[in-house]
Amino acid sequence: MLEVRNLVKEFSGERTVVAIDGVSFEVRDDEFLCIVGPSGCGKSTLLRIIAGIEKWNRGEVLFHGKPIEGPNEKIMMIFQHFGLLPWKTALENVQLPLEVHGIDRQEARKIALEYLQKVGLSEFADTYPHDLSGGMKQRVGIARALAMRPEILLMDEPFSSLDELTASTLRREVLRIWADPKLSTKTFIMVSHNVSEAVFMADRVLVMSPRPGKIVEEVEVDIPRPRVEHTRDPRFFDIVDHIISVIEAACAASARACENLLVKSC
Repeated sequence: MLEVRNLVKEFSGERTVVAIDGVSFEVRDDEFLCIVGPSGCGKSTLLRIIAGIEKWNRGEVLFHGKPIEGPNEKIMMIFQHFGLLPWKTALENVQLPLEVHGIDRQEARKIALEYLQKVGLSEFADTYPHDLSGGMKQRVGIARALAMRPEILLMDEPFSSLDELTASTLRREVLRIWADPKLSTKTFIMVSHNVSEAVFMADRVLVMSPRPGKIVEEVEVDIPRPRVEHTRDPRFFDIVDHIISVIEAACAASARACENLLVKSC
């Protein structure tokens, strides 16, 4: 469904900073993929590139074999800090993108109500964001993205600003939505800094190195579903420990490379 080939992203200023360097991977249909790595490794930048809202320097990003050249209504994104319009109700926030894409207002309202119901917020349709909890705001964001009936849903650390109890509830809710055969959205790509969260939710985890970000390992999570969060299954902890060790090794290698560079420059 999605293919990233030799992707390079640079930021230019007083000096050029390479954020992503030669990243390649494929995303399968009906897959829940997680991307983890240390802060600043380019995870969120990679997600924005796939969403078509960030340009890159070299390489290719293909959706069904065709280059991504800008935002695509078949690829929607949920942001870490909700991104709701404060002057619009929950219903209006979900309804707006539908109307922007040419759907009649009454039909857009019907679809928006349907997806608010799917995330358990029907009775808060007329509530403004400032009167919603953090978990409720993120549910609105999920409903807004799903209402567009995308093929791929991108999530940028969607639970990181929530308390653990709310985050745990939403993780299970997202997995329920992903598994719903009635929904057209079957492929999820999530960026997370929480390795346990990634292993709980994903079919496969891509591990990135410190900047410049590279894929240093691909880990299959072969634990049967449905999974129990905070499980005591030794396989779960083995995979978590392995991913953490890969990240630590990549960070250590990056630190040694920086030290060698400083020594040479001196």
